[in-house]
Amino acid sequence: MSPVAKPPKLRVALLAGETSGDILGAGLMKALRRQHPNIEFAGIGGPRMIAEGLVSRVPMERLSVMGLTEVLGRLRELFRIRARYRDWCLHWKPDVFVGIDAPDFNLGLEKQLREAGIRTVHYVSPSVWAWRQGRVKKIRAAVDHILTLLPFEADFYREHDVPVTFVGHTLADSLPLEPDKAAARRTLGIPDDERCLAVLPGSRGSEVSRLAPLFLQAATELQHRTGAVRVLIPAANEHRREQIEAAVLRHGNGLHIDLISGQSDTVMAAADGVLLASGTAALEAMLLKRPMVVAYRLNAITHQIVKALATSRWASLPNVLAQADWVPERLQYDATVERLCDDLIEILDNTEYRNQFEQRATFLHRQLARNADERAAEAVLAVAGVKAP
Repeated sequence: MSPVAKPPKLRVALLAGETSGDILGAGLMKALRRQHPNIEFAGIGGPRMIAEGLVSRVPMERLSVMGLTEVLGRLRELFRIRARYRDWCLHWKPDVFVGIDAPDFNLGLEKQLREAGIRTVHYVSPSVWAWRQGRVKKIRAAVDHILTLLPFEADFYREHDVPVTFVGHTLADSLPLEPDKAAARRTLGIPDDERCLAVLPGSRGSEVSRLAPLFLQAATELQHRTGAVRVLIPAANEHRREQIEAAVLRHGNGLHIDLISGQSDTVMAAADGVLLASGTAALEAMLLKRPMVVAYRLNAITHQIVKALATSRWASLPNVLAQADWVPERLQYDATVERLCDDLIEILDNTEYRNQFEQRATFLHRQLARNADERAAEAVLAVAGVKAP
């Protein structure tokens, strides 16, 4: 009996710019390897992608910048990284390039690579439905295919003749429909009867510098008004841990604070409620069925630009998915200690709200659970011209 022929080697270039992209990239790489074993990965990614075999050319942290004015301060370096990555990619000649999120960095790169004959996929839709809808023209010129995490995003791209696949969200696949709060508390060594608030001030340095002091002050006010509360803070990485430790020294006096490396899902599952920055963490909290308060502050100039260009009523993904004022959002000047504290008291003490939150979150969880890694891998292989087994 003749041996089964090994499939030809497939080269996949990837680029992720922050923690959420690193998670998606690692899942995609696993699924691609399952569907096409003879595969080579290179590009830019974080520790999870590196653990899956990515050869990362630049530390991912160098791309993690949030806000228009913050980007301006690093623009020269970012352009240099992108130009060097483009030149390397043209020399390496991958079968397909996958840009994961980071649209302001990736879309320009994808356009250049596509014009040079390299097939391109963009994984995670920019928020074109929320602001700067004209970007869809740039996306159509830059990508051969786009992979969306949310169903209404795919509808938007179909209307604009952009090849698209709704893959669902990996978090919805990985998190159980009924999270085990007691097990999470056992893991963290927290008594069942202790009131806990999870605090997530972001994964970027600029986010933590603006939000950690505010969140700690809100938690202190909550304790002052309603009694003792244990604060659980997961640090996305060592850089963020150092930032948060400094903020705790200045603003956390009188609070019982547990600073935990990673484990954001366990931390939120163990908590009674969550105070967090707008972003992927809000979706994770929703999937864990934890009532939350979402807050965000930007540089003043960045805020004015975003406000002028915004077309969506909501900033947080749970509200966008529900198309309703469901999760309290406190943005920019509305994000004050007093208002955050009022919101936290409501989500922690209103039993009817908590029950309704869990029901709606479970419904949306089912919508998003679509085996995203495998669907994304199938779409990437199709763009690369490889038939999945």
